[in-house]
Amino acid sequence: MPIEFANAQEAIRDVIFDGAVIAVGGFGLGGNPFDLIEAVRDSGAKNLTIISNNMGVDGQGLGILLENGQVSKVISSYVGENKHFAQLYLDGKLEVEFSPQGTLAERLRAGGAGIAAFYTRTGVGTLVAEGKDHKVFNGETYIEERGILADLALVHAYQGDRAGNLIYRHSARNFNPITATASKQTIAEVEQIVDGYLDPNQIITPGIFVQRLVQSMPRQKPIEQRTTTPRPSAADAKAGA
Repeated sequence: MPIEFANAQEAIRDVIFDGAVIAVGGFGLGGNPFDLIEAVRDSGAKNLTIISNNMGVDGQGLGILLENGQVSKVISSYVGENKHFAQLYLDGKLEVEFSPQGTLAERLRAGGAGIAAFYTRTGVGTLVAEGKDHKVFNGETYIEERGILADLALVHAYQGDRAGNLIYRHSARNFNPITATASKQTIAEVEQIVDGYLDPNQIITPGIFVQRLVQSMPRQKPIEQRTTTPRPSAADAKAGA
């Protein structure tokens, strides 16, 4: 059974440390464990390696750790929405390891499954392949990619029970389920912690992967890029009638 904490700061206090390797769920700002990210910021831990699909945006999500000078290395697949990230990299203040999105997902899944490495055709002949072992299978060249097992994983879920079983909602499912498996210690912030047990047929992350649990604070969920179809004016609607 995971340990339940009153807030994110308490949940992270005795497991965060300088130099920690932290895997974080989310995609853009969707499904980010905002409370836990803020707790990492408040901890003051330095020289962190962050593994995440992307690094949020300026002033939100993982971007606040960059702005606080706590991150020394990032393993990610996309960082185009964060100008501060780009500047840190160009100034030589941030080490960056890019990984194709599908490869990053598989590296996390492999780490959680106890698989040390695997071979993939993705990235062959590009900068991604430099320095990596190459092998030929069935006439095709593949490169070796290493599984990822972080010191700490931070995830956000929609519902959880006190056994640590988790359900994610809509697109917030993204990287959270595989991230939850790929660490020595996983902390889940959950919007709704239910009494009893979740329906086994609905569970996405089994509680065996979760060591710590905290209910997330209510907040308005930010949208990275809002795109909507323009609504026709009353005059246009009347003309089309």
